[in-house]
Amino acid sequence: MTRAATTRPRGPVAVHGSRASFARYVADAQARGALVVQPRMGFSDPALMRAGLRATRDAAEAVVGTLTIDSYTRVGDELSAVRALNEDHSLNGYPISSLSPHTSRWVLDGVRDPSFPVQVRHGSARPQRIVAALAALGLDATEGGPVSYCLPYGRTPLADSVRNWQQACEFLASLRATGAEPHLETFGGCMLGQLCPPGLLVALSALEALFFHRAGLRSISLSYAQQTNSEQDVHAIRALRRLAAELLPDTEWHIVLYTYMGLYPRSREGALELLERSAELAVEGGAARLIVKTVAEAHRIPTVAENVEALRVASAAARDAHRTAADGTHRSPAEAPPVSDNPVYAEARALIDAVLGLDADLGRALLTAFARGYLDVPYCLHPDNAGRTRSYIDDAGRLTWSEIGSMPIGPVARSSGRLTARGLFDALSFVQSRHDNHFLAPTAPTAAPPGRPRPLAGLSGGTPRR
Repeated sequence: MTRAATTRPRGPVAVHGSRASFARYVADAQARGALVVQPRMGFSDPALMRAGLRATRDAAEAVVGTLTIDSYTRVGDELSAVRALNEDHSLNGYPISSLSPHTSRWVLDGVRDPSFPVQVRHGSARPQRIVAALAALGLDATEGGPVSYCLPYGRTPLADSVRNWQQACEFLASLRATGAEPHLETFGGCMLGQLCPPGLLVALSALEALFFHRAGLRSISLSYAQQTNSEQDVHAIRALRRLAAELLPDTEWHIVLYTYMGLYPRSREGALELLERSAELAVEGGAARLIVKTVAEAHRIPTVAENVEALRVASAAARDAHRTAADGTHRSPAEAPPVSDNPVYAEARALIDAVLGLDADLGRALLTAFARGYLDVPYCLHPDNAGRTRSYIDDAGRLTWSEIGSMPIGPVARSSGRLTARGLFDALSFVQSRHDNHFLAPTAPTAAPPGRPRPLAGLSGGTPRR
């Protein structure tokens, strides 16, 4: 046997963790006015992973833990993961299906309980083995989706991803028979991390949630990633809330917001400022959970201490935002604007209705939608993506379509002229520059934030960490 498969834990082992509901923990926190904060965190050293979870647990009033899975495991290459472990090479996440279950139970024992749920995050278009491994540990919360964990991350055919995710969802749903309430979070609201207008992000998140629901899941969260304009983002979160209420009957659901996933501020002050803005956005829009980013994001993988700092900063900013809302400064998150006043909802609803009209089977409908270009992610290079859409950042900082390809959103989306080539750097660094300009002395000419539409030539690589 390999050493990875026979690692022995230190200390007592619990056969299974608590079966407390992940979603119920979040709902209880939201009911008492607390935003749940969560890090991205994964280490291949079990002792460090356990220490990271313990530090996370004590970092804020309402917090959940994360086991982020390594890249080998995401693509099903457990042999390489085991080889790396045997050669004492660090991985970029926790190899849940390569370490022995005995070791993983030790990592969780005495840490995960009803007051501290733990979610497994991975990024795989082939999630079946990961889902089986987390279920064997008594865990029942994870995330992803047939579209969002396929198109940005590789060349796995979309049809294979849809089939794989159908199997994974049905397996998760079967855990309900054991007394668990498995929870699955969409990643559709975070496609490519940036430069995707909110209407498409919201539509993809809602469609993946509906895919989960039709597979039998009844505890679902819907994701959205902070973009370039706070007013547009509030519209997006509220649109997602409305769509969840319309599409997910008999389901316990909540919205999870991701702190900006594009190029992050390089300065410590700019990074913390952007993190605080995301916490305020979560409160104003009505999100229940926030995935944070740290001061190290522009430079390297963050330490446990940096993750803890981010959790504390975000939690404090959310508390302040709740107090401001209680003083009547902002509208209640539940006050969703009418359809006519929410262009993000109108655009997302048009996309969703077009997809649902293609086939009664949502998996087949998604495949047809991408084949026809009804869903088309800008700058995504996957072979199953049409690649005929383009976006830009307008003078107000809003993400706007310049070319809509075959997407059925003409009546509700503003389309502008073609873009010019020099806008790519400006658009990619728009948020970074906005939050760094006050804190960093210029070391080289910096492009001004984009004004008139300019072309974004195409993106390659740069996939965000889970």
